[in-house]
Amino acid sequence: MAFELMQESLSAKGLQLSKDIMKTDHTPAELNSRPDIFSEELYFFTIMGTPSLSEPWGWQIDGHHLVINYFVLGDQVVMSPVFMGGEPIITTSGKYEGNTLFQDEQNMGLQFMQTLNEEHRMKATLNNEKKHNNNQAEAFKDNLILEFEGLPMAEIPKNQQEILLDLIDQYISNMKEGHQEIKMEEIKKHIDQTWFAWVGSIEEDAVFYYRIHSPVVLIEFDHQGVVGVPNVERRGPTRNHIHTVVRTPNGNDYGKDLLKQHLESSHKN
Repeated sequence: MAFELMQESLSAKGLQLSKDIMKTDHTPAELNSRPDIFSEELYFFTIMGTPSLSEPWGWQIDGHHLVINYFVLGDQVVMSPVFMGGEPIITTSGKYEGNTLFQDEQNMGLQFMQTLNEEHRMKATLNNEKKHNNNQAEAFKDNLILEFEGLPMAEIPKNQQEILLDLIDQYISNMKEGHQEIKMEEIKKHIDQTWFAWVGSIEEDAVFYYRIHSPVVLIEFDHQGVVGVPNVERRGPTRNHIHTVVRTPNGNDYGKDLLKQHLESSHKN
């Protein structure tokens, strides 16, 4: 029943990705002989409120490398915050050998950076070296306020903006198609207020981090350090461990109490 609700809420692509992420958690259980801490079934499903045609409600799936928060009010939905990740990214042994995650998010991000001219790449680049994990908006960052950094999209040609929009849609298209179209229209209206930031190099085998940030969406992609794959000499960032985040920016995706904030700041005795 939980998967049926996810199927109604997500696109076919988004549902398959969610299931593949869960499958990936079986592999570190095999590699480390620790089914107690890694498992494709070690995920928790929560209904928030009472499902209704007119009143607000929602659902959440929560576990290692997959957290989706899905809010519903009538025919309106907000799918945020969303955390998706995986290690290993390409499974080479065991029950789910061949299972593969986030290749489009990785390759399309690198290709966009490679299309920029030198001036724009320099503006986008926060650091040429990727030495550690760079995600800013993961767990324990409730109502995060994050400054815009990197390259403003208002400075690049329309054809390159379209390439970035295709990359953004790779994340937004995990929603059901109609809601995905509505969200993408909102994002397109703010393309000139959208910023792209990068950490790392741009070689074909590079490890990197990128962030797409506008008034209406915050997306992060990060190659992470080794955690769940044993007997690996290099412990720094690797293409075999990826975290992605989709948030609603400016601190509005964890139910901030705006009235309380206003009263505390404007009506002090």
